[in-house]
Amino acid sequence: MKRIEALRVITDRTPDLPVTATCAATSRELAAVADRDNHLYLLDAMGLTVSVGTGVALGIAGTKVSRSVVVDGDGSLLMNLGAAATAGYLAPDNLLILLLDNGVYASTAGIPTQAEKLDLGAIAESVGLQVLRAADTTELDNALQRTLAEPGPWFVHVRIEPGNEPGTPLLLIDPVVHADRFRRWLTDRIAA
Repeated sequence: MKRIEALRVITDRTPDLPVTATCAATSRELAAVADRDNHLYLLDAMGLTVSVGTGVALGIAGTKVSRSVVVDGDGSLLMNLGAAATAGYLAPDNLLILLLDNGVYASTAGIPTQAEKLDLGAIAESVGLQVLRAADTTELDNALQRTLAEPGPWFVHVRIEPGNEPGTPLLLIDPVVHADRFRRWLTDRIAA
């Protein structure tokens, strides 16, 4: 499955949930699929996606917003594996981490990541996250149905093909304006 196919499945299941997405191609493709107020694109913040998503999960605990969804890549997670350990340690039951693992740094000429040899799902499990795996859109959709219905914290290890979707436009959004858009959306959801 291609990243953009996985992102279509994710957006279909998360129209009313906060979604924190890793930088570069993932954010660009997510915005191309559906640029929504509930999407927080972490521009130029590789390695921080799980940290931010865990913070959102802790911040919305006990509110009407049921989940914090994180869309990360193997390269980003490998830059900060401590974030997964922290998520497992804090164990917010409303956290869902979706790892789109293509085994390469897709935005830098496809240089292989350590995920070529390391099982990031096994690493997530070792730090206390509940792990599911998906290799196609049906498995991903099934995993999303389960993880959105049952307490977590969840980690869905999604295998995707290397490469970026051709012709995806750049994401030329002012990070300050974008963060405010997401904050206003989340505040309105919590207050509703």
